[in-house]
Amino acid sequence: MRQRLWLEAAQDVVFERCPAVRPFPVRSGRRVAPGWWWSSTNGRLVGYGCGAMRTQLMLLDRDPAVVALACRPVELVWRESGRSLGHAPQLMARLKDGSGLLVDCVGRSGPSTRLAGRARVVAAAAEAMGWYYLLAGPPDPVLVANVRWLAGYRHPRFAAGARGRSLVGAFASPPPAVDVVRELGDPIAVWPAVFHALWSGVLWVRLDEPLHERVVVSVAR
Repeated sequence: MRQRLWLEAAQDVVFERCPAVRPFPVRSGRRVAPGWWWSSTNGRLVGYGCGAMRTQLMLLDRDPAVVALACRPVELVWRESGRSLGHAPQLMARLKDGSGLLVDCVGRSGPSTRLAGRARVVAAAAEAMGWYYLLAGPPDPVLVANVRWLAGYRHPRFAAGARGRSLVGAFASPPPAVDVVRELGDPIAVWPAVFHALWSGVLWVRLDEPLHERVVVSVAR
């Protein structure tokens, strides 16, 4: 562990390559224990501490503006009313423009008083660097269910390869997805390629409505 001034460290340190500053505890009774998410953005595992973090990791992993992800790679420490305080945001994302996004996940009841106080300091620190800070509440459950399904096909082994060009051409004038899949060949082989293309942004579909075989898929702009 090293301490540096935040404005210097945020410029010099590649936080997305740093390990977590501290582990997440395992608490009895929780449905989701700390674990690992294989990130298609990083091409490696990223840790998480709870189900809400895993969901945000999944959504960030699919975001085209995100180029790298990390779990708790930095802790901010400051003095307030004569006391030393600190906070380690749960997730960090590096964005395409070189800036960063710090994320804390909160439940439906919102942030605790303690977290809200620390969040104001972290948000100010992020803003000073031209970064962003997000208190992420529970996202739309339909969106989460759809992205979770596509995430099952995020690994490059599901990429279409040469079929990629035929996928783009087939969905140029969007008919129901199942009709295109049947035209392209064996559905057992074609559907995974379609799902991977939807995950990676080659193809586009509305994710605020439940996915089904007759959903209309189009080429992403």
